[in-house]
Amino acid sequence: MRLGTRTKTIFAACSAALTTLFVTHSAWAVGGFGQSEVEQTRFIAVAAPVGNSNERQLLILEQISDDRPCWTESGSNPTVVDPLMLSFDFTGICGRSTDANGYSLRINGQDLALHYQFRIEQRSNDLVLVASLNDPANRDAPDIEVGRTNGLTNGFARINLNPGWRFTKRTLNDRVLGHVYVTYEGIVPESIVLPPALVYTVGDIAFDVYGPEIQQAIDAGFISGFEDNTFRPQDTLTREQLVSMVLESLSRIPNLNIVLPTTASSSPYVDVEASRWSAAKIQFARDTNIVSGYQDGTFRPTQPVTRAEMIAVLRRAAEYSKAQQGASIDLQPSQQPIPFSDTSGHWAESLITQMSAYCGIATPVNDRGTAFAPDAPTLRNYAAAATLRMFNCSVSPPAVGSN
Repeated sequence: MRLGTRTKTIFAACSAALTTLFVTHSAWAVGGFGQSEVEQTRFIAVAAPVGNSNERQLLILEQISDDRPCWTESGSNPTVVDPLMLSFDFTGICGRSTDANGYSLRINGQDLALHYQFRIEQRSNDLVLVASLNDPANRDAPDIEVGRTNGLTNGFARINLNPGWRFTKRTLNDRVLGHVYVTYEGIVPESIVLPPALVYTVGDIAFDVYGPEIQQAIDAGFISGFEDNTFRPQDTLTREQLVSMVLESLSRIPNLNIVLPTTASSSPYVDVEASRWSAAKIQFARDTNIVSGYQDGTFRPTQPVTRAEMIAVLRRAAEYSKAQQGASIDLQPSQQPIPFSDTSGHWAESLITQMSAYCGIATPVNDRGTAFAPDAPTLRNYAAAATLRMFNCSVSPPAVGSN
């Protein structure tokens, strides 16, 4: 965890000199995602306790309807919050964003969800919300201070956003999504690292919900588009295609030193001939316990892989990566698990829950709602995004309890 003394308190001290460029129209499309203005009083940022530890995580609440209040506030320095929505059915009344799948950073029209992560650190008698750059090559990059609680409490506390910051909603194709942006527009100090605006290299992902992650996966080199300059994000992924993508991602993790074989010594499964294009990778994945076949001795390489099967493979791949790097294979949670509505009693229930808490690898269909659809075929867009999340966590493991 970075020390608070390295965090640069930007935007607050120089707020009088800022040229704030507020968006006045309903959506501003940049890099695929736009933003929509919201009524600020219907949102609140909260420093929320994490279990019985001293850790805090960002929680954003939204008052969707006025049927009943979603929270109450009392006192000052800090303002103590009682999240009432935790004690009743808040469907359609309240919104709750608990991790990076529900909120992200946006600066000057640029979606920085893939580059910055929020965390809360204690400094003296204060809790400070900061955004940290998720880039191993820039470990000394200063954090961005976003807000403070102005005091300490063991419970829930309101985070007061610094001047120039506000809430907005993510949009896609002029449709307002549930994802909340913590937004800033204005002059940014040169010390703050902002990545270049995202440029899509294939023609059909710019407006896909996973578009930014697909592009980052393409840039990382473990997946690619087709010769006609498409990615076909809605196509299903086969079992052998998943193996190839996952192994290619592992081979690009620094210091892992994985050399993927190009030929198979024999047929790894009865339905996978040694001459098949995927045989060498399937054999490698089998021998390293990343994949397994069926009880009848088949692998069924061309069969669409289900979402549950993909999560099982990604968990084994993450464990393999940690083992190869000499670390414990225990996948410590980095955020609160997602309570899916359709995984109870499923053979993969526990691992889906585990992988939702580990870097948000397992998320609802299209990252909306509460359904995971474990037996549905995996689409190329989510497969690329989920593999990227596993890859990023292997390259730069998150701090336990971070968002």
